[in-house]
Amino acid sequence: MSEGSKGSSLAFGQVVIGPPGSGKTTYCQGMQEFMGRIGRQVTVVNLDPANEAMPYQCAVDVAELITLPDVMDSLKLGPNGGLIYCMEYLEANFDWLQEKLAAFKGHYYLFDCPGQVELYTHHGSLKNVFAQLAKWNFRLAAVHLVDSHYCTDPGKFISVLCTSLSTMLHVELPHVNVLSKMDLIEQYGKLAFNLDYYTEVLDLSYLVDHLASDPFFRNYRRLNEKLVEVIEDYSLVSFVPLNIQDKESMRQVMRAVDKANGYSFGDQEHRSLEALMSAAVGADFHFTSTLAVQEKYVQAQDKAVEEEVMEL
Repeated sequence: MSEGSKGSSLAFGQVVIGPPGSGKTTYCQGMQEFMGRIGRQVTVVNLDPANEAMPYQCAVDVAELITLPDVMDSLKLGPNGGLIYCMEYLEANFDWLQEKLAAFKGHYYLFDCPGQVELYTHHGSLKNVFAQLAKWNFRLAAVHLVDSHYCTDPGKFISVLCTSLSTMLHVELPHVNVLSKMDLIEQYGKLAFNLDYYTEVLDLSYLVDHLASDPFFRNYRRLNEKLVEVIEDYSLVSFVPLNIQDKESMRQVMRAVDKANGYSFGDQEHRSLEALMSAAVGADFHFTSTLAVQEKYVQAQDKAVEEEVMEL
């Protein structure tokens, strides 16, 4: 494909990023299925050279170009150094990626990316890959997945906010932060505040006060205050909650991403989406909104309090 032909039409998609275990591959599988059911042609591109067991239909796999085990064996590198080498190798072989993507012209793309945080906070190779895709007229949004269990620990949540902000500034793409695994949040422990406090990233001074109640963190209050000031000064970080098994939750995330990358679907896709949502009531869909998650969470707390009172 020539340089001129690359700019003949727009392509839309998502780069799915986040730390290991945040649910990137599961998200790609769920979003591929969800979009497919409303008539959107979806191509999943695996850019993780360590991803061996992919549950989704993978159209383009970086393993055809390079794999992490091969790099670690031949260059005697660890997993972190090996992943960085693989991304630098991908950056040096744009022609391979260009040729593979050309076979799926007109599709919507999901790029399943590696889980090494350094690749999104300060290393340049993946950022350069995204920039090259933009030159090929890809309109991408970064979907940054964060495990919702971090909400149950104020210290970890501040760390997540710093990482999310650093990623947003480094990757330089329209950005949607997602709290994944919302269906499991009740198993992680009690939340200090309502769920919307974490999704909207409201006044973080309350979080610092709560953190200071722990004797270990009390000595670091000044540091935490400064970290919170940086986050609030930028005022960029917020989250969309996601339960991958809930159609309404998937639609909310899809809407946020479509708004971020400028994708506009036609009447047929809109009708398919409405038909899908009208059949969304079922035993396998437990949460329909952030409010529903919060209501169930509060009810569980109230029940636990009642049981403690009865025991007394």
